[in-house]
Amino acid sequence: MSRFFTEKYSSLIPYTPGEQPQDMQYVKLNTNESPYLPSQGVSEAVEKESRRLQLYSDPECVLLRKKMAEVFGVDFNQILMTNGSDEILNFAFMAFADEKRPLAFADITYGFYPVFAQLNHIPYTEIPLKDDFTIDINDYIGINKNIVIANPNAPTGICLEISDIEKIVESNPDNVVIIDEAYIDFGGESAIPLINKYDNLIVTGTFSKSRSMAGARLGFGIANEKLIADMNTVKYSTNPYNVNRMTSAAGIAALEDNDYYMDNCKKIQQTREWTVEQLKSLGFEVLESKANFVFAKNERISGEKLYTELKKNGVLIRHFTKEKICEYNRITIGTPEQMKILIDTIKKVMN
Repeated sequence: MSRFFTEKYSSLIPYTPGEQPQDMQYVKLNTNESPYLPSQGVSEAVEKESRRLQLYSDPECVLLRKKMAEVFGVDFNQILMTNGSDEILNFAFMAFADEKRPLAFADITYGFYPVFAQLNHIPYTEIPLKDDFTIDINDYIGINKNIVIANPNAPTGICLEISDIEKIVESNPDNVVIIDEAYIDFGGESAIPLINKYDNLIVTGTFSKSRSMAGARLGFGIANEKLIADMNTVKYSTNPYNVNRMTSAAGIAALEDNDYYMDNCKKIQQTREWTVEQLKSLGFEVLESKANFVFAKNERISGEKLYTELKKNGVLIRHFTKEKICEYNRITIGTPEQMKILIDTIKKVMN
């Protein structure tokens, strides 16, 4: 830290992204990327748009939002496009939370929530998950705080029912409830249909997982028009051209090829079920996942040891050091071929 670093951020603990090592070729199952390539339409759209980079992108993302409205069944003015879903989460934190309107979220969840809260000087409460890593919705009923819930949760993969989400939203009418649906396309039910019923609901999403665009950085928020207008005030006060030309074109093309991506999601779900069966046959405890990853542990080997030994053998998974989950590892679901390599390597390590 330099002597010039502002005191207001001196105690900030930044988010730690997943490893992107360059030392060797890995079977990369640590950052929940899609194992499937973008559609041909996306590649062609990016190539075409790359010839227009001398021009600013459309700050309103008009064409992209029109396509989003068509695919997601919402109104054009109920959508805000962002640079990844992290940006829409930060916009929401900035727009709706402060010292008088604190936040609440789970103690085991997406690691960016406490970072954004600290960055924006927002008081927050971490609500413990139950012993089985599920959310007790009674902990969120009528708490009079802004709430953010990852659904499915990360890193556990466990998903709440829509009826439970509605109870939380309905019981906190004077506070914003953010439902982070980064992994919803892998078996969960979206809360988007509820936005017309509740004016305090924001649903966020990303093209990084189910639409193979982690490297393009495209996210979105869907909510009633007034909430979107509030977050647009933050956007236009920070980064008006937040979605670049190539990413916007890629997003439109991905939505036009939506069937291709949803078919890939089904493939990933099938591979996930096979992986769970294999892990359980090796003595692993695996949480029930509706995401493109599983969360698993084995009494015969520590979480850190398994992660380390797999990395030595060319397979990357994600290990967390937090005490409550340090015996678990999060394993991204790749192609069937990648998951067979994982299982074979686990057998080798454990033998």
